[in-house]
Amino acid sequence: MPKERINHQITSDKVRLIDSDGKQIGVLSLREAQRRADEAELDLVEISPSANPPVCRLLDFSKYYFQKEKKAREAKKRQHEVEVKEIKFGPNTEEHDYNFKKNNAIKFLKQHNKVKFTVRFRGRQMAHKELGYKILDKIKEDLAHIADVDQEPVSDRNLLSIVVSPKKDIDRLTETSPKAAEVTEATEPTELIEPADTTQTTETEIRES
Repeated sequence: MPKERINHQITSDKVRLIDSDGKQIGVLSLREAQRRADEAELDLVEISPSANPPVCRLLDFSKYYFQKEKKAREAKKRQHEVEVKEIKFGPNTEEHDYNFKKNNAIKFLKQHNKVKFTVRFRGRQMAHKELGYKILDKIKEDLAHIADVDQEPVSDRNLLSIVVSPKKDIDRLTETSPKAAEVTEATEPTELIEPADTTQTTETEIRES
Protein backbone atom coordinates (compact mmCIF):
# COMPACT_ATOMS: atom_id res chain seq x y z
CA MET A 1 0.00 0.00 0.00
CA PRO A 2 1.36 3.48 -0.87
CA LYS A 3 2.78 5.45 2.05
CA GLU A 4 2.28 8.81 0.35
CA ARG A 5 -0.94 10.71 0.85
CA ILE A 6 -2.51 11.97 -2.34
CA ASN A 7 -5.17 14.49 -3.29
CA HIS A 8 -7.94 14.65 -0.66
CA GLN A 9 -5.96 12.48 1.78
CA ILE A 10 -3.67 15.48 2.39
CA THR A 11 -4.71 17.36 5.55
CA SER A 12 -2.39 20.38 5.77
CA ASP A 13 -3.92 23.79 5.07
CA LYS A 14 -0.86 24.88 3.09
CA VAL A 15 1.73 23.01 1.01
CA ARG A 16 4.94 23.79 -0.78
CA LEU A 17 4.22 22.84 -4.39
CA ILE A 18 6.54 21.44 -7.05
CA ASP A 19 5.16 21.07 -10.58
CA SER A 20 5.48 18.02 -12.83
CA ASP A 21 8.73 19.34 -14.32
CA GLY A 22 10.37 19.74 -10.90
CA LYS A 23 9.93 23.51 -10.82
CA GLN A 24 9.37 25.11 -7.40
CA ILE A 25 5.98 26.87 -7.40
CA GLY A 26 6.07 27.99 -3.77
CA VAL A 27 3.71 27.83 -0.80
CA LEU A 28 0.05 27.59 -1.74
CA SER A 29 -3.18 26.77 -0.01
CA LEU A 30 -4.14 23.12 -0.27
CA ARG A 31 -7.24 24.12 -2.27
CA GLU A 32 -5.15 26.03 -4.84
CA ALA A 33 -2.60 23.20 -5.11
CA GLN A 34 -5.40 20.69 -5.68
CA ARG A 35 -6.99 22.97 -8.29
CA ARG A 36 -3.72 23.07 -10.22
CA ALA A 37 -3.43 19.28 -10.02
CA ASP A 38 -6.98 18.87 -11.35
CA GLU A 39 -6.34 21.30 -14.20
CA ALA A 40 -3.18 19.39 -15.20
CA GLU A 41 -5.08 16.08 -14.88
CA LEU A 42 -2.45 14.94 -12.39
CA ASP A 43 -2.39 13.93 -8.73
CA LEU A 44 -1.27 16.07 -5.83
CA VAL A 45 1.24 13.83 -4.03
CA GLU A 46 2.67 14.58 -0.57
CA ILE A 47 6.34 13.61 -0.99
CA SER A 48 7.75 15.18 2.19
CA PRO A 49 5.10 15.17 4.94
CA SER A 50 7.51 16.14 7.75
CA ALA A 51 8.47 19.45 6.12
CA ASN A 52 6.81 22.68 7.26
CA PRO A 53 4.69 23.11 5.25
CA PRO A 54 4.59 19.62 3.65
CA VAL A 55 6.08 19.34 0.17
CA CYS A 56 3.74 18.16 -2.58
CA ARG A 57 4.31 17.48 -6.24
CA LEU A 58 2.11 17.19 -9.29
CA LEU A 59 2.44 13.63 -10.58
CA ASP A 60 0.71 10.81 -12.36
CA PHE A 61 0.62 8.77 -9.18
CA SER A 62 0.04 5.39 -10.82
CA LYS A 63 3.20 5.80 -12.93
CA TYR A 64 5.14 7.24 -9.97
CA TYR A 65 4.20 4.35 -7.70
CA PHE A 66 4.96 1.75 -10.39
CA GLN A 67 8.47 3.15 -10.92
CA LYS A 68 9.06 3.35 -7.17
CA GLU A 69 8.08 -0.30 -6.65
CA LYS A 70 10.18 -1.37 -9.64
CA LYS A 71 13.28 0.32 -8.18
CA ALA A 72 12.63 -1.29 -4.79
CA ARG A 73 12.38 -4.76 -6.37
CA GLU A 74 15.60 -4.23 -8.33
CA ALA A 75 17.42 -3.05 -5.21
CA LYS A 76 16.23 -6.13 -3.32
CA LYS A 77 17.53 -8.40 -6.08
CA ARG A 78 20.95 -6.76 -5.85
CA GLN A 79 21.14 -7.36 -2.11
CA HIS A 80 23.19 -10.33 -0.97
CA GLU A 81 23.09 -11.65 2.56
CA VAL A 82 26.69 -12.37 3.41
CA GLU A 83 27.16 -15.79 4.96
CA VAL A 84 30.16 -17.22 6.80
CA LYS A 85 31.06 -20.64 5.44
CA GLU A 86 33.27 -22.71 7.74
CA ILE A 87 35.86 -25.14 6.38
CA LYS A 88 37.58 -27.47 8.84
CA PHE A 89 41.02 -29.03 8.60
CA GLY A 90 43.04 -31.39 10.73
CA PRO A 91 46.73 -30.61 11.37
CA ASN A 92 47.71 -33.55 9.13
CA THR A 93 45.36 -32.85 6.22
CA GLU A 94 46.62 -34.51 3.04
CA GLU A 95 47.21 -32.59 -0.18
CA HIS A 96 44.19 -33.91 -2.11
CA ASP A 97 41.88 -33.17 0.83
CA TYR A 98 43.41 -29.70 1.20
CA ASN A 99 42.84 -28.98 -2.51
CA PHE A 100 39.22 -30.11 -2.34
CA LYS A 101 38.53 -27.81 0.59
CA LYS A 102 40.41 -24.94 -1.00
CA ASN A 103 38.25 -25.32 -4.11
CA ASN A 104 35.12 -25.12 -1.99
CA ALA A 105 36.50 -21.96 -0.39
CA ILE A 106 37.02 -20.45 -3.87
CA LYS A 107 33.42 -21.30 -4.75
CA PHE A 108 32.13 -19.65 -1.57
CA LEU A 109 34.25 -16.53 -2.14
CA LYS A 110 33.02 -16.22 -5.73
CA GLN A 111 29.50 -16.27 -4.26
CA HIS A 112 30.56 -13.20 -2.21
CA ASN A 113 30.55 -15.05 1.11
CA LYS A 114 33.13 -14.98 3.88
CA VAL A 115 35.05 -18.14 4.75
CA LYS A 116 36.25 -19.25 8.17
CA PHE A 117 39.07 -21.80 8.14
CA THR A 118 39.41 -23.85 11.30
CA VAL A 119 42.10 -26.36 12.27
CA ARG A 120 40.98 -28.77 15.01
CA PHE A 121 43.55 -30.54 17.21
CA ARG A 122 42.88 -33.79 19.04
CA GLY A 123 44.87 -35.33 21.89
CA ARG A 124 48.62 -35.32 21.25
CA GLN A 125 48.14 -33.06 18.22
CA MET A 126 47.84 -30.16 20.66
CA ALA A 127 51.63 -30.26 21.04
CA HIS A 128 52.06 -29.43 17.34
CA LYS A 129 50.02 -26.29 16.76
CA GLU A 130 52.69 -25.09 14.35
CA LEU A 131 51.20 -27.53 11.83
CA GLY A 132 47.89 -25.66 12.07
CA TYR A 133 49.58 -22.30 11.53
CA LYS A 134 51.34 -23.79 8.51
CA ILE A 135 48.02 -24.85 6.95
CA LEU A 136 46.44 -21.45 7.57
CA ASP A 137 49.47 -19.64 6.15
CA LYS A 138 49.25 -21.82 3.06
CA ILE A 139 45.54 -21.16 2.53
CA LYS A 140 46.09 -17.42 2.98
CA GLU A 141 48.84 -17.50 0.36
CA ASP A 142 46.83 -19.64 -2.08
CA LEU A 143 43.79 -17.35 -1.85
CA ALA A 144 45.58 -14.01 -1.60
CA HIS A 145 44.65 -13.12 -5.21
CA ILE A 146 40.90 -13.20 -4.45
CA ALA A 147 40.56 -12.83 -0.66
CA ASP A 148 41.52 -10.46 2.14
CA VAL A 149 42.17 -11.64 5.69
CA ASP A 150 39.58 -10.25 8.13
CA GLN A 151 40.96 -11.99 11.17
CA GLU A 152 44.46 -13.35 11.67
CA PRO A 153 44.86 -16.80 13.27
CA VAL A 154 43.10 -17.03 16.63
CA SER A 155 43.78 -19.88 19.04
CA ASP A 156 40.91 -21.12 21.21
CA ARG A 157 41.58 -24.29 23.21
CA ASN A 158 41.91 -27.03 20.58
CA LEU A 159 40.98 -24.78 17.64
CA LEU A 160 42.93 -22.42 15.41
CA SER A 161 41.02 -20.26 12.93
CA ILE A 162 41.10 -17.35 10.49
CA VAL A 163 38.37 -15.51 8.56
CA VAL A 164 38.75 -14.20 5.00
CA SER A 165 36.48 -12.09 2.78
CA PRO A 166 36.26 -11.90 -1.02
CA LYS A 167 38.04 -8.92 -2.56
CA LYS A 168 35.67 -6.16 -3.66
CA ASP A 169 36.49 -6.74 -7.32
CA ILE A 170 36.42 -10.54 -7.14
CA ASP A 171 34.01 -10.77 -10.08
CA ARG A 172 36.48 -8.96 -12.33
CA LEU A 173 39.40 -10.93 -10.92
CA THR A 174 37.80 -14.30 -11.56
CA GLU A 175 36.86 -13.27 -15.10
CA THR A 176 40.26 -11.91 -16.11
CA SER A 177 42.71 -13.97 -14.06
CA PRO A 178 43.23 -17.66 -14.89
CA LYS A 179 44.79 -18.14 -11.46
CA ALA A 180 41.74 -16.70 -9.70
CA ALA A 181 39.38 -18.98 -11.58
CA GLU A 182 41.57 -22.07 -11.24
CA VAL A 183 40.11 -25.06 -9.45
CA THR A 184 42.43 -27.96 -8.71
CA GLU A 185 40.99 -31.39 -9.36
CA ALA A 186 40.58 -33.48 -6.24
CA THR A 187 38.55 -36.41 -5.04
CA GLU A 188 35.80 -35.60 -2.58
CA PRO A 189 36.76 -37.11 0.77
CA THR A 190 34.44 -34.82 2.72
CA GLU A 191 30.81 -33.78 2.65
CA LEU A 192 28.94 -30.54 3.08
CA ILE A 193 26.90 -30.42 6.28
CA GLU A 194 24.05 -27.90 6.51
CA PRO A 195 23.80 -26.48 10.05
CA ALA A 196 20.69 -26.80 12.15
CA ASP A 197 21.15 -23.27 13.49
CA THR A 198 19.28 -20.71 11.38
CA THR A 199 20.87 -17.52 12.66
CA GLN A 200 21.48 -14.63 10.26
CA THR A 201 25.11 -15.66 9.82
CA THR A 202 25.03 -19.14 8.34
CA GLU A 203 27.94 -21.50 8.75
CA THR A 204 28.37 -24.39 6.32
CA GLU A 205 30.95 -26.84 7.59
CA ILE A 206 33.29 -28.97 5.51
CA ARG A 207 34.45 -31.43 8.07
CA GLU A 208 37.69 -33.24 8.39
CA SER A 209 37.06 -36.83 7.38
